[in-house]
Amino acid sequence: MTWLVLALAVAALWFSHRYAWWRRPVDYRHPRVLMYHMVSPHRKGARFNGLRVPPERFDAQLAWLKRHGWQFFTLSELWALWDDLPQKSVAITFDDGYADNLHAALPLLEKYDAKATIYMVVDRHDRDWSTAKKAHHDSGELAREPKLSDDEVRRLIASGRIEIGSHTLTHINMKTTPLAEKRRELIESRRALEEGFGVTVKSFAYPFGIYGAADVALARECGYETAVTTVDGIDPRSPRPDPLELKRIKISGKDTMLGFVMRMRGGKRGWRK
Repeated sequence: MTWLVLALAVAALWFSHRYAWWRRPVDYRHPRVLMYHMVSPHRKGARFNGLRVPPERFDAQLAWLKRHGWQFFTLSELWALWDDLPQKSVAITFDDGYADNLHAALPLLEKYDAKATIYMVVDRHDRDWSTAKKAHHDSGELAREPKLSDDEVRRLIASGRIEIGSHTLTHINMKTTPLAEKRRELIESRRALEEGFGVTVKSFAYPFGIYGAADVALARECGYETAVTTVDGIDPRSPRPDPLELKRIKISGKDTMLGFVMRMRGGKRGWRK
């Protein structure tokens, strides 16, 4: 009996630590911005399975959002309507430009009448940008991951459900890149996307979520109206946040459905403040 009590206590502590059920929910008047990368099955032994949300799990997440009355917006729509958003507003975002965003994610977005913003790396093919953050991440896993072709990007745009944003030309590390090169990456990526796909690019995502105050100013200087970070959380409707530093809720491929629901409720994973 003593071992049973101890096991139950440990389980309760783990549950509380992981899901922070005790944290007060963030008012549903405040919009949620969700961060995804891939909608893809996990791969045995892969380093980046956290970036891979299995299709059946993405389906379940969208079904939950729809069932509970969440309304879907692109990131630019969300900001344009910020002061007048309905309760339970959500923007789904994808970083990098993986091919499964078309082949796996779009059919599910269509199924639930949802929208998304995809932050595209312009020079995305055969590039393992993970090494720009951590040199030892040199397995080539992300380089081998299929990326969207230009024709596939056009199919996404033609669906009427996808906004295209910039994620730089080459997925640079903003901390280690000289200012002139950063400016070129921000300006030229926006120009390439607009001219290549006939769209207006208003939004930017900081690669790796690495940025500083000077980078926020640079994004504004380069003509972006909004930018998303990897800072975990939910921005309030009022006072208005800086639109060039919007927080996101990170959706991991390792999250359970309960984890997803708790993240929508409180914005953060586990015990962290």
